[in-house]
Amino acid sequence: MLRILGKASSINVRKVLWACDEIGLPCDRQDHGPELAQNPNGLVPVIVDGDFVLWESHTILRYLAGRYGSSALLPHEPRQRAEVEQWIDWQATDLNSSWRYAFMALVRRDPAFDDPRQIAASTANWNRMMSILDARLAATKAFVAGAAFTLADIPIGLSVNRWLMTPIERPVLPAVLSYYERLSERPAFLKHGRNGIH
Repeated sequence: MLRILGKASSINVRKVLWACDEIGLPCDRQDHGPELAQNPNGLVPVIVDGDFVLWESHTILRYLAGRYGSSALLPHEPRQRAEVEQWIDWQATDLNSSWRYAFMALVRRDPAFDDPRQIAASTANWNRMMSILDARLAATKAFVAGAAFTLADIPIGLSVNRWLMTPIERPVLPAVLSYYERLSERPAFLKHGRNGIH
């Protein structure tokens, strides 16, 4: 059985748990395991699939969809696959970079993140990124990569949850809110995303 190492409260671990549920893949999550030492960054998640150890959450998502999933989550056709992957990468780079300072200050209460100007700048940039997402969702009227739920909606959906749960001033983004409700029709999102965890 696939083992997932890392606490279930970690947003990156929850990405993998959600993907496993969408695929219908049984897994065993453990807080710790010796294989964690194989990630040179010392971060979670790490998965153990037989004798194969893999780290980096988005790489894990792609691996699981490719090995165990269907082409519905990660299409085989190159252009369709690229559309899914561009939004996965956008979440990892642009969106994550925008919220980091504000989240660490306002939710984690990390004393190293206490500059009000940087909190304000991070919040403004976070809202700008979410406005980009809103425009995309207004165009698709469904999910990030198009009409169907794909692997891209897992990291993006968890990011939307984090945005809504962080105590900041937010613009009203109707397409994002509709998307959040659409995701909430999925049992795996309720379990691993809209579950009260940032």
